Amino acid sequence: MTKIGIILGSTRPGRNGAQVASWVLDIAQRREDAEFELVDLADYPLPHLDEPIPPSLGEYQNDHTKKWAAKIASFDGFVMVTPEYNHSTSGVLKNAIDYLYAEWNNKAVGFVSYGAVGGARAAEHLRLVAAELQMADVRQQVALSLLTEFENFRVFKPGDYNLAALTTLLDQVVAWSNALAPLRQAAAVPA
Repeated sequence: MTKIGIILGSTRPGRNGAQVASWVLDIAQRREDAEFELVDLADYPLPHLDEPIPPSLGEYQNDHTKKWAAKIASFDGFVMVTPEYNHSTSGVLKNAIDYLYAEWNNKAVGFVSYGAVGGARAAEHLRLVAAELQMADVRQQVALSLLTEFENFRVFKPGDYNLAALTTLLDQVVAWSNALAPLRQAAAVPA
């Protein structure tokens, strides 16, 4: 069965992302077309990129990188839950992405973002990164405003109207993950 990782892209104390990621996982687990797993970056403490060899060569030296690579390789696609910090994504999410290369290739990705303007700029930056990693980013995005979807900017209370956008995003991530399966299989076969 298709496996989709829901990456929680913030590790800061009191992060709003944990509530958002739990909501995404709860909705996703009601589906029967894929398996979904929450991947919390707090469980993968990666220092600032410390691999001496570029990730595109796949010659990882550090145990923390190997553990992270194995987790990401186990998925067919992703939903990245990202905050918007200073008109971009979080440093910890960008760092985690930068650690790897082939593990991201030929996989679908969708974005659930949150911030003062729904995290739109963070998702746009991640789309550029995804393109370089040969990922297929889906059109649908869930953009959650801190002004309307969070009580006092802290308690996540999504409006029901967000369900349609999330359902479409999940539909697209699963469909594209399945469509890209032959490319992943071809890349896995030794030449």
